[in-house]
Amino acid sequence: MDKVKETTKQDRDDRIGFKGMMLWQSRAISSGIFILLSGYLMVYCTDTMKVPAALVGGILVASKVLDGFTDIFAGFIVDRTKTRWGKGRPYEVFIIGLWLSTWLLFSCPESFSTVAKCIWIFVMYALANAVCYTFLNANQNVYLVRAYNQGQIVKQTSYGSVVTMLAAVIFNVAFPVAMGTLATSPAGWSRLILMFAVPLAAIGILRMLFVKEKYDVEAEQGGEEKLHVKDVAVLLGTNKFILIIALMTFIFNFVTNMGVQVYYFTYIVGDVKLQGLVSLSQMIAIPLAFAFPKLIAKFSTIKLMTAGFLVSAIGYLINFIAGSNMVLLMIGAILFGAGTIPCSMLLPLVIIECADFNEWKGIHRMEGTMTSINGLAQKIGGAIGAGALGVLLSLAGHTGDAATMPSSALMMIRMLYGIVPMALYLLVALTLKGYKLNKLMPQIKADNEAKRGQAAKGE
Repeated sequence: MDKVKETTKQDRDDRIGFKGMMLWQSRAISSGIFILLSGYLMVYCTDTMKVPAALVGGILVASKVLDGFTDIFAGFIVDRTKTRWGKGRPYEVFIIGLWLSTWLLFSCPESFSTVAKCIWIFVMYALANAVCYTFLNANQNVYLVRAYNQGQIVKQTSYGSVVTMLAAVIFNVAFPVAMGTLATSPAGWSRLILMFAVPLAAIGILRMLFVKEKYDVEAEQGGEEKLHVKDVAVLLGTNKFILIIALMTFIFNFVTNMGVQVYYFTYIVGDVKLQGLVSLSQMIAIPLAFAFPKLIAKFSTIKLMTAGFLVSAIGYLINFIAGSNMVLLMIGAILFGAGTIPCSMLLPLVIIECADFNEWKGIHRMEGTMTSINGLAQKIGGAIGAGALGVLLSLAGHTGDAATMPSSALMMIRMLYGIVPMALYLLVALTLKGYKLNKLMPQIKADNEAKRGQAAKGE
């Protein structure tokens, strides 16, 4: 009877409610759509602004030098923050700057010279990524572990992520149609982005306004953390698991941010509006997220991610075979979409595991710093993916005109939409075999709880 009462009380403590879930996911929806929208930057620059693809790729890669610099310090700054609003919460305000700089990024004056266009793109892209998104990424897990308990965190990263996936699907369906209709000129692109930027900025700020930080993690550990720069080096020397996760994130974002899909449906399928139909088919896989809490308890988060990358590899192989066959393209989309769900949704849980490992090893938890390390891998992977797309398309003879597109460029587009991501995801699956932290977690959690109990008694 006591066990039943204890379970019922735990269920009540872990309850979030639909409103609470939507408020937390509001900023995740907004920043997630920013990432998807960034995938259209290359085609905007090459086909509308007429900037050479290789030059655009170089700009994106060069911007990551600055981005890497800010990432090194952002997580450290967040970890050291202490305000009346909390540690991670104040940085949510950067969502406003993110959408303002994104709108300006896609509003480059047509009359500018090629050099001026390149400078404009570099500056706005750097503001969006190296400043705004960097701090939004760095504060994510710091905010999460102070706003919710462990049971609620699992629900937010699994059930709650269904909301962000649905929003992503809606965007992937709606945007190509709107793009085909409105984005026929530089001014059209500016209006189109503004239509998305204003409501998404308003939605994105809701988390900051209504979700409070309720848990003082530092106090639970027995004291206030005092970080120093040298602690970052200690972290990197102690925790190899975060480096494995960073490599996974790098490759995942290299693939997802290449932005080759819009080229594929423009030049291989012949109708960019059909891209939305293929994206819509991915909704079939979304209910998988409801099974994650039970699957995590049985198989561990990292095993789900490994299996997901193998499924995605099969989906990308089908993409290469499909050509313009819409049925096969939809099957491929369902498979690679389903396969990426674990990595997309459950990454915060893995970073929190790494923080638990740090605490177990007697060093600072440093959720913000590790999130920034992972964020650096994410953004460098995305930028190099976009940059590689531009360079490879140029080498293959991409002209930006279907009438003059050589067969070599068409084959390159097919390879980048199929064989290349398949090979990279197989590499990720092999790399994740070196992640053994999941086997240690029961002991780590028990030892950390014991330490916290002793610290509480010491007070």
